Amino acid sequence: MSGFYGENLFILESALKQMLTNIDLIKCYCKSIGMHDPIEHFEGRIKTEESMIEKLHRKGLEPTIENALTKIHDAVGVRIICSFVDDVYTIVNMVRSMEGLEIFEEKDYIANPKPNGYRSFHIIVFFNVNLPGETKRVPIEIQIRTIAQDCWAALEHSLHYKKEIKNVELIQDELKRCAEEMASTDLTMQTVRQMINGEI
Repeated sequence: MSGFYGENLFILESALKQMLTNIDLIKCYCKSIGMHDPIEHFEGRIKTEESMIEKLHRKGLEPTIENALTKIHDAVGVRIICSFVDDVYTIVNMVRSMEGLEIFEEKDYIANPKPNGYRSFHIIVFFNVNLPGETKRVPIEIQIRTIAQDCWAALEHSLHYKKEIKNVELIQDELKRCAEEMASTDLTMQTVRQMINGEI
């Protein structure tokens, strides 16, 4: 098979498919027991070969498939969007309890936002892909965030990839301010939901 990923593309696609199935099972389980569904929606992707090669160069690594699958951990990416902040942590705990995966790294950018205001919970896992006669260990980056955090991240992402933007520093300041306001709104919405449910 041609291309940078070669025969590994099938393994990456299998890992993504199985992980998305596991996440869908969480939604089905919550509904079956009458529990609030913590997942608004979810999606996954395989990092394009061009993006992977560019990232390897940016990290000072040789553009080899071995480095792509051992030194870089987001060839397979999954994003889970939740309505409320406490839903994010519910999903984090459910991911931790999944069978067939090993938690490699966690970064809580909700409790500890990045300097630019970015908020999300990142988990890197090693996921076991069961193939006929063998099991492959594939790294997957899982990002879990609220709708507001996802909206902000999409806007901030466009700032990096759109060329010839004027007033970049002003835009960055406005994004930081928006991040703080959206975080406050997220917490207020969660409090209102708890009041409606009689939790507080």
